Amino acid sequence: MSLLVVGSVALDTVQTPFGEAADAIGGSGVFFASAASLLHPVQLVGVVGDDYPMQALEKLRERGVDIEGVEKARGESFRWKGKYSYDLQSRETLETRLGVFAHFQPKIPDKYRNAEWVFLGNIDPELQLSVLDQIRKPKLVACDTMNYWISSKRDVLLQLLRHIDVLMVNDAEARELSGDWNVYRAARWILSRGPKRVVIKQGVYGAVLVEGEHIFYVPAFPLEKVFDPTGAGDAFAGGFMAHLARSDDLSPQNLKRAMVFGAVMGSFAVEDFSINRLTAIGPADVTARARAFQDLVHFDAEPKYFDHPPKAGR
Repeated sequence: MSLLVVGSVALDTVQTPFGEAADAIGGSGVFFASAASLLHPVQLVGVVGDDYPMQALEKLRERGVDIEGVEKARGESFRWKGKYSYDLQSRETLETRLGVFAHFQPKIPDKYRNAEWVFLGNIDPELQLSVLDQIRKPKLVACDTMNYWISSKRDVLLQLLRHIDVLMVNDAEARELSGDWNVYRAARWILSRGPKRVVIKQGVYGAVLVEGEHIFYVPAFPLEKVFDPTGAGDAFAGGFMAHLARSDDLSPQNLKRAMVFGAVMGSFAVEDFSINRLTAIGPADVTARARAFQDLVHFDAEPKYFDHPPKAGR
């Protein structure tokens, strides 16, 4: 079951209260692929300039990431620089240089066009639609977006929603898109525009899956060391989509498992800068943390504990 991601391939300079990384490899496509490849092979489409350290992508190839779809263009690679607050919940963009990414027109290699599982990273919704025109018969399409596209290309984004199965956004983006402060009503609004499912990421508070009348919540994994939240959402998407691709199962129970694997990958991503932590772990680490998630949320649900609620005290 082939898994395709189309997204940015960037060089990030990140400052947090706990350290700094300069010109570290990043971008939505790279974080997604780094996480997903721990569970399933990935096909990556993006663009880099002639200044990009291609040896870094070669290391991803060794992990099962097909990089034939990464275009090499003359010019500077996409670069982003940001600074995070002490609680890592808010950040300030210090610099954005799009470079060759400004003229990116995704060209899907012919061998990728039969991809059954497709993730559209955070790029212009017009480009996301152009990708779908090149994919023959996907089984499931998920996509991400951001506030910039919500405000600047709302009409195109609403058109895109009619052609996807899962929208994955954070809570602020869900609120802006729907115009409703309540994330659950916002999710219902999004579902009414076309997607079958909505995943709303809430950072340190976890993530919510809304499908029809069903809601499933997965918490963020409790970590004592968090260094860099950059790319956590894309790593979440990588875990989510890779589990679905490897299991080929869209049942409600398996979607819940996909949410857990998304949370697992997001939790690993924030433990170091760039994709360092994701490339340092293996499948056994992923399995161990998934089991730890199960222990984190499991409780005895025998009926006897619910049939006789305690009497109210004075």
